[in-house]
Amino acid sequence: MYIKKYITRILLAFFLLALPTTLLAADEIYKPFIFAYSSENDMETTAETVRAKLTEAGFEISGENSPYEGVLNIVVTNAALQTASAASDFGTFAAAQRVFLTKMGDAVQVSYTNPNYMALAYRLESDLVPIKESLVEALGTEKEFGSKKGLNAKRLTKYRYMGFPMFTERFDKPDLLATYESHEEAVAKLEEGLAADSANVTKVYRIDVPGTSDTLFGVAIAEGNGGDDHIMTKIDFEDTRSSAHLPYEILVKDNEIYALGARFRIAISFPDLKMVGSHSFAGIMSAPGAIKKALKTASGNLK
Repeated sequence: MYIKKYITRILLAFFLLALPTTLLAADEIYKPFIFAYSSENDMETTAETVRAKLTEAGFEISGENSPYEGVLNIVVTNAALQTASAASDFGTFAAAQRVFLTKMGDAVQVSYTNPNYMALAYRLESDLVPIKESLVEALGTEKEFGSKKGLNAKRLTKYRYMGFPMFTERFDKPDLLATYESHEEAVAKLEEGLAADSANVTKVYRIDVPGTSDTLFGVAIAEGNGGDDHIMTKIDFEDTRSSAHLPYEILVKDNEIYALGARFRIAISFPDLKMVGSHSFAGIMSAPGAIKKALKTASGNLK
């Protein structure tokens, strides 16, 4: 009897000693973006340096765009990122990482999406730590940003706009834009719509994930209430800019075309954005509907 009580006390002591560490891991905080460094060179010179560093680190540049003046987004991927993303349902939305250059005064800010944050928000089985390490080694890291307090893993994996059940847009319920007879037809229709600049939506990149029927597109929206410039002018106002919110993704999965709900997609990049007030969702109230309509039109769905 005495031995049993002794063993119980030892096990309890070990549990209590381990508890703070466990809680600490559970409460680890994540932020959407990573600030690498500020360059004193001009945009093109900085871009050339960044491209070279990314390529040397084993990344493939899938596409680039300048959604508005003073910004250049460089979208990258590699085989490891594609494999890790495709292993989860709708995980291919995370098959691209976005590196962005933003002109601020006399300097160019170089930043990129935080793979750990995306892995949680997009519910991947992988934490994408190797991808983050590669980006950090290639470009450096000064700080994580995009949210003052950040979010823990529990909130990120169940994230929804403003956290209210009435706003049902979340990662595992993406918008179905269109359905076709086959994956090939769906991709062809989307390519056709993007080439025709349907609803002012154009292609930035395309990633075909080997061994799957998943094709990920990145798109720019040029004008209207869902336009890139229109939205970012109203919500991207901090000194360290979050330009890597763009471009939006469209996923062709099997014979169906999907996009993440715009409220979710905007909120996950700007989790501190308030409902009302200056620089708030109120200023882009019509944007989510406009984005969905534009992406449906680009996908060949004219209803």
